[in-house]
Amino acid sequence: MSEPEDIKDAVSRLLDEAQLLGDIEAAMPLYERALALDPERPETHYNLGLVYKYRGAWIESLHHNRLASDLAPDDEASHWNMGIAATALRDWPAAREAWRRAGVQITEGDGPIEDDFGLTPVRLNPEDRGEVVWARRVDPVRAIIANIPHGSSGFREGDVALHDGAAVGHREVGDRTYSVFNVLELFEASVQSTYEAEVRARDATDLDALVQALDAAKVEHEVWTTNMRVLCKQCSEGLPHEHHDEEKSADWPDSHVLGISATSPDTARLVLERWSAGGGLLGRLRRANAERLLRFECVLPGPSVH
Repeated sequence: MSEPEDIKDAVSRLLDEAQLLGDIEAAMPLYERALALDPERPETHYNLGLVYKYRGAWIESLHHNRLASDLAPDDEASHWNMGIAATALRDWPAAREAWRRAGVQITEGDGPIEDDFGLTPVRLNPEDRGEVVWARRVDPVRAIIANIPHGSSGFREGDVALHDGAAVGHREVGDRTYSVFNVLELFEASVQSTYEAEVRARDATDLDALVQALDAAKVEHEVWTTNMRVLCKQCSEGLPHEHHDEEKSADWPDSHVLGISATSPDTARLVLERWSAGGGLLGRLRRANAERLLRFECVLPGPSVH
């Protein structure tokens, strides 16, 4: 057998062994050995680019994904990972080239892509109990968070998030199914801060009066008590089952927690105090940083995306 065939077989064995490990970090030495044997193997560059992507090492990720894309022009995954790395680096010519290779339609130009790719759910902190919120996609892998995430998530309403290109789960709203994308990192921070208000309302009419008052004052808010649910990992990364809805109590809660997004809490505090003077009870208004539950889930888009 010729030496090139020997090398080809050796690289294939290394790549197969790496896949069997099921851990891309542990597989890194095998990929590096495969690269040393054959620097023209697109699968090796793809896998190295993948490791560097999840490390957030964007220069190295772009380098290897560009090579994988060049060497395998029909490999859509390499084009997408090239686009993700280029976007993270704000290398807009490279990002635009990657999307053209992937067949994604974008507006012509030289700078950042500011298109309308519609609403999508994204999972914040996917490696740490993950909170799913809704966002408005402005390009294939950037989305502006439209819900109000919990303060402990490290994200805020209006943040621009860089998300992955492969769906991890789906959500159904009406007759539409939306893909859920894992967030890779914060791309651009919002000027908003997140505040948490705990209130006691006698009934739904009382709570609705507060919601209307916040709407009238143009205070971005969500009633977390009613528009969030806790999901098991299987459902969060798949399609939520009906049993999660069945677990909700029919009793009126003793208290309600509202998430408020604002640059300052002053207007929200004034609305809450006026509402409280009318009979409702304001427990506290504070910057939101409370410990989260297992998995928070915004069931529907909040007021900012209606």
